[in-house]
Amino acid sequence: MSLHKKYKLNYGWRLFLPLVGLLWLVIISVAAYQYKNESDMRQDTINDQIRMLNSRIIAAYEQELDLMPVIQFVAKYYENSALNGIRVSVYDDKGNMIYCIGTPIPPSVNGKTAPEVIAANAVGHGLALRKSDVDPSQAYYYFGVRTSADGKIYVHTAMPYTSALSRELSVGNGIWIIILVLAVAATIFAYIATRILSRNVMLLHDFASKAAAGEPLPKIESFPHNELGDISRQIYKLYTDKDAAMSRSEREHSIAIKATEDKIHMTRELSNNINHELKTPVGVIRGYLDTIATHPEMKPEMKQRFIENARNAMDRLCNLLNDLSSITRLEEGAGTISNEAVDINDLLFNISTELKSINMINNITFSYDVPDECIVVGNYNLLYGMMMNLIRNADFHSRGETCSVRLLAQNSKEYTFSFADDGVGVGEQHLSHLFDRFYRIDKGRSRKVGGTGLGLPIVKNTVTVFGGTIFARNRQPHGLEFVFTLLKAPNDHNSAPDSTKII
Repeated sequence: MSLHKKYKLNYGWRLFLPLVGLLWLVIISVAAYQYKNESDMRQDTINDQIRMLNSRIIAAYEQELDLMPVIQFVAKYYENSALNGIRVSVYDDKGNMIYCIGTPIPPSVNGKTAPEVIAANAVGHGLALRKSDVDPSQAYYYFGVRTSADGKIYVHTAMPYTSALSRELSVGNGIWIIILVLAVAATIFAYIATRILSRNVMLLHDFASKAAAGEPLPKIESFPHNELGDISRQIYKLYTDKDAAMSRSEREHSIAIKATEDKIHMTRELSNNINHELKTPVGVIRGYLDTIATHPEMKPEMKQRFIENARNAMDRLCNLLNDLSSITRLEEGAGTISNEAVDINDLLFNISTELKSINMINNITFSYDVPDECIVVGNYNLLYGMMMNLIRNADFHSRGETCSVRLLAQNSKEYTFSFADDGVGVGEQHLSHLFDRFYRIDKGRSRKVGGTGLGLPIVKNTVTVFGGTIFARNRQPHGLEFVFTLLKAPNDHNSAPDSTKII
């Protein structure tokens, strides 16, 4: 760590020191100005008294009065004042002293005309402060001169710079006490003000440092309730909202990437499965045809059996292609499928009637228990194919004798149906995979009975396209059940808004 960083003042002190320095400068400047004014005012007061004394002597001269009584009166008058001990010397224009009180005041200093005399000759009066040549033991004298209008006399006055005069000229200590009190008050004010201002900045600095370092952020309640605190809270909220949005975006991006990877994996797996499923019937067909073509001597009954087997394989291939077309339409063209109101009771009646003329592989029987006018949102052909897939799946794989559809429950938005068989059911480990494409519990037996492995995925996609849900479960004591929901059609005013729960 550099010395600059180590000994760097924090923001509060860097704000406090210039502010208190400025306040002290203002106070000292104002105090110096006031002190000078007060000193000048006191000096002017003494000067005015001296000028007044000189003016009275000049006025007596101009009125042709005897100056001595006037000078003596003046000296007696100032006996008990700060001007006590005043000396007065009156000179004519030739430099001859006419009257004098106290020690005579020489008109020259070190052989030169006194500065106050020079000023008097120029402007009519003058002032000076110097040591007396006549009485060197006296500290300082205050001199003043006043010249008459005709210029024939001038009055020269001098006064000892006594302690009394010094007190009159000096400014009292009260002003310094006031300055000190103001300085202390300004320092306290600056400290409190900068502490309030810097607290928000320091909290915001701490927040920025922790945010940059990824550390836990300070509580938003720690910011004070003022304008700066409100700004800090807004910055805090903007950051946390942005951070949350970024986290959400990253999470969604990760989910999207995973979904894309899963989709690619599923597509690759699906392609492999489709390739495998298509190769089987195509290989069977080619094998029979090649056998027939290379053995013209084959007996007619054997040839006919080979042709029938090839036809069955072709039927299985057609069924597989049809199922692939259906599931692709459901997944990729869901938005183009037209929805309509479908009467489930009517649809199941038609299926039941048709099954009577069809010989099922395992002769399973079908029944249904659905109330009249059970109208759902769907597509008649797709729902018809979904029900037939459930029935074929039960006939192919359940090893049961019966299967049925019934209404389990309903509410204001949807119906809940059950399709069940009385077969052997499936292992619990297979239930979550029943809707996977080409998933087979018993692969050998499934191919033997002719299933494509796409029947149940088509069922699930059909239910999902129309806004429903579906899941599978084993029944007690045996059998497999598919529970699925379908939305009610908008004009369906069938029974109770909420019925019994699923059993």
